[in-house]
Amino acid sequence: YLPAVAGFLIGKELSIMGGALENPERPFVAILGGAKVADKIGVITNLLNKCDTLLIGGGMAYTFFKAMGYEIGDSLLDAESIDLAKQLMETAKEKGVKLLLPVDTVVAKTRELFAAEIKNAKTVIWNGPMGVFEFPEFAKGTEAVAKACAECGGTTIIGGGDSASAVKKLGYADKMTHISTGGGASLEFLEGKVLPGVAALNDK
Repeated sequence: YLPAVAGFLIGKELSIMGGALENPERPFVAILGGAKVADKIGVITNLLNKCDTLLIGGGMAYTFFKAMGYEIGDSLLDAESIDLAKQLMETAKEKGVKLLLPVDTVVAKTRELFAAEIKNAKTVIWNGPMGVFEFPEFAKGTEAVAKACAECGGTTIIGGGDSASAVKKLGYADKMTHISTGGGASLEFLEGKVLPGVAALNDK
């Protein structure tokens, strides 16, 4: 067999993201967005064991509101994940993790609340937009989070996908410590899964 070694990019991904997950400077703030809770269960569960504060935004926040007994009208709902959302909130409480959801759907107050947590952080991991950022009228939450990450003096890691696109589009890319290009793989890494390509490396 040929020796299995990582290129510089994978080396950087593993050292920065791995370091943040294994031995983060605190406070460690994780920000998760996107549409469905189901897509992020593994990540939320893993991060609840590691982070001090978990900020949840985007469409999946409505599933948490529903789990808390609020009416959400026609908003996006991942109905099968309501009980899971309840469990995740209970787990956060047990572990002493501050779990913050949007406090208003227009997100003006939420922006300030989330930005304050992000700016005080020493480590930030962000995966998933805070709304349909492709449309200007729904981009405000994502813009506010991107700006707060850019102004944070700690380590800021953007975990691939839409968050990375948003940060680049908004012109904050050079202000981030690391923008993952791993896409779905970086999501699996945040879940704590063993990635076959990483497991095969000779020198870890």
